[in-house]
Amino acid sequence: MLKTLASERFVDMVKAVVDIEREIMAIGGELHADAEQMLLEQGSKRENLWGVNLYPDTETADWLEFDSMINLRPSQGNRSRGVDDPDLRERIRTVVSSLVA
Repeated sequence: MLKTLASERFVDMVKAVVDIEREIMAIGGELHADAEQMLLEQGSKRENLWGVNLYPDTETADWLEFDSMINLRPSQGNRSRGVDDPDLRERIRTVVSSLVA
């Protein structure tokens, strides 16, 4: 399914937004902000939402990339498009891994 979604828009990548509190994610769309908005409308809180890119054809740990404009959150101590806190990155990886087989 991820490969199909990737091929529809970005060829080898699909965007996703992970809610680390509710342990859900929205996949697909052109912008992370679109998936973020959908999750907000379904009760997620912005401080729990993090944007990632998934590369379904990549076999290494690089299949999950932390790079999204929605991740820029100086008020939460995140000053980059990535996810600066290693513990938070691991929490995101855990949620994604539990949802993607």
